[in-house]
Amino acid sequence: MAERRVNVGWAEGLHARPASIFVRAATAAGVPVTIAKAGGDPVNAASMLAVLGLGAQGGEEIVLASDAEGADAALDRLARLVSEGLEELPETV
Repeated sequence: MAERRVNVGWAEGLHARPASIFVRAATAAGVPVTIAKAGGDPVNAASMLAVLGLGAQGGEEIVLASDAEGADAALDRLARLVSEGLEELPETV
């Protein structure tokens, strides 16, 4: 299982607009990805309600994971998106 631990870079956390950006990116990743707060239960990263339900705040550590083939590249891109608080999924890492 590939995994990335990152701190949420959006000051407002994974709420409203940042959550929407993240969910679109997770859906576009092409592999199933889960997201969890450190020590918490993982949820589907492509589900807006699940991501909002995490209540992840800015600066909190989250865990992105996937056991699919090609997951490393997808997780690297998503981790960069979250940690840097970007407005869109980066094309390259």
